[in-house]
Amino acid sequence: MKRQLAGEDLPVDPGQEPLINNISTDEITPGWVCYYYDETLARYCLVGLRGNVIERDAIKSGGFGVIVSGRSKGCGSSRETAPYSELEAGIQLVVARSIEKIYGQNCQNIGLLTTTDFSILDRIAKGEEIPIEEFTRGLDPISADVVSYGGLFTYNKARLAGEVSPPTIDTPARPMTLCEKIIAAHAIVDAKTGQLGVTAVKPGDALFVRTDIRFSHEYVTPMAESLFRASLGPEARVSEPESVFAFRDHLTFLDRIMPEAHIKLGLREQAASLATVQQAFTERQGIRLYGEVEREGRTVGSEAICHNKVIEELALPGHVVAGTDSHTCMAGALGCFAFGVGSTDMANAWLTRDVRVAVPESARFNLIGRLRPGVTAKDVMLHLLSQPFWKSGEGIGKVLEFAGDGVRAMGLDERATLTNMAVEAGGFTGIIEADEVIISYLVEQRGLQAEDVRARIVRADPGATYMATFDVNLDEIEPMVATPGDPRNGVPLGQLREVVGGDVKIDIAYGGSCTGGKKADMDMYASVLRRAVEQGRRVAEGVHLYIQFGSQDIRRYAEAKGYLEIFRQAGAELVDPSCGACIKAGPGVSNSPDQVTVSAINRNFPGRSGPGKVYLASPLVVAASAIEGRIVSPKL
Repeated sequence: MKRQLAGEDLPVDPGQEPLINNISTDEITPGWVCYYYDETLARYCLVGLRGNVIERDAIKSGGFGVIVSGRSKGCGSSRETAPYSELEAGIQLVVARSIEKIYGQNCQNIGLLTTTDFSILDRIAKGEEIPIEEFTRGLDPISADVVSYGGLFTYNKARLAGEVSPPTIDTPARPMTLCEKIIAAHAIVDAKTGQLGVTAVKPGDALFVRTDIRFSHEYVTPMAESLFRASLGPEARVSEPESVFAFRDHLTFLDRIMPEAHIKLGLREQAASLATVQQAFTERQGIRLYGEVEREGRTVGSEAICHNKVIEELALPGHVVAGTDSHTCMAGALGCFAFGVGSTDMANAWLTRDVRVAVPESARFNLIGRLRPGVTAKDVMLHLLSQPFWKSGEGIGKVLEFAGDGVRAMGLDERATLTNMAVEAGGFTGIIEADEVIISYLVEQRGLQAEDVRARIVRADPGATYMATFDVNLDEIEPMVATPGDPRNGVPLGQLREVVGGDVKIDIAYGGSCTGGKKADMDMYASVLRRAVEQGRRVAEGVHLYIQFGSQDIRRYAEAKGYLEIFRQAGAELVDPSCGACIKAGPGVSNSPDQVTVSAINRNFPGRSGPGKVYLASPLVVAASAIEGRIVSPKL
């Protein structure tokens, strides 16, 4: 890369040259770059790429037209800023061994071409004209039309003008998976009359589905609003704003950790503008904004992380939920079809109330047996993500449908960990059929009637077709840790010393995020820390333990349980709700490459939570490691 950036024209030999795998959107546009949402993004394209070879303006000034990489290009966050930065930097084509689902769809939406056909490189080098059909081959009909029209906005203008129409869904009745049944019920038959529902769908069917919930956070709302106004005019109105929600949950604590270099670049003011633009938009459109919370006369944090609040107050079994965040899939724990979209998809959905979907294949994970003491849903996911199905990229774009007695024995929060992390290896979403556990939760949490909730439950049909079925014996799963760089780097904790060559001493232990900041997670932190306090122990010297709540409701739960005092006695720093350190925007981030963190968050891509090394683990392991000063399994 250094030679290319210096102007040398290297021969293309993808069979011999090593290619970087798993380039995350965090590396394409690191969190701080996302404070911009216009052509400025071009200046920072790929500045977060591992190795620190690419500097500001390098891609834009280099005259490059094609970016070539290995497996899983665009994994991680759904941020559309990533492909947008590439496009604005002059990139016309992305070539990779495999391309992640949300990143690929975002590329289609903005007119950035993608392919997994490496033979095209030689044709480009020879100056051959490449027809657009080369980039629509294998796509569903709607995606192919979006690519042909140069992007989603142009396609939708043609769609509204009657120049192009989505294909008619005429799939005959068939046994359907859980997601297929929800999609079929929400399929738009006639956009003008609002007619919904088709007899059946099958994998590959392309359609638009009516959403029940649309939401965005301050990281993305301004870019989506800019696209919305640019395409539809300054007076454009959001359709049915009562089903649209906004969250200020990502950058709440940014002022606490922003480095001086970024402040000098004017990023503090740029980041603050995201919140003000979002607030103005929601006030103008009549949208509910979940904002910040004051306590004792001062602002202490967010009302909630969006994913936790969607479960607490908004989503219901059978719903279609679209959010501008890859972890929208967390709501699948309620038995709804929830998935992340980019800014362009959301801008369109604000007007049309629909999003496009190519019916995905589903993989069924039958969880059997019971978890051993000290083993959690986080360990289950780190185990599953380490398997060849995910490491090979075969699971990209697939639905993970969790079932079996092992799932039924879990509470809602542990189920939510399963669905939340379905996206970590490129899955479309995760989903679990709602049952009495979910009914009881919704009755207690929201005061709903049990029979009303029960009537909403969608169940997979007997005989439904799955692209793969896995029987997972929970009895065999051990506490797991994912080593730095990728959630798919999972190893049994008992083998960690052998893998890394000794004990892993830590500087930071972080318990929080949508994944690790739920009520059940608080129970886990407290179970370990209470025992430590009773033994007269505290967080190890030189280690900083952070415990951050996913919502104010979760904080109130912890307070009522007496956990706050236990956490303080153990030496933990308590942090109010916000995405925070998970996106390098709050207390708990690392400040130097030599710092080591053990974290309950969901992903550990390079630079995600700072320049240090991040090991992923369960809340139990995070708390135990904080006491010991090294990564250890809790003694239960």
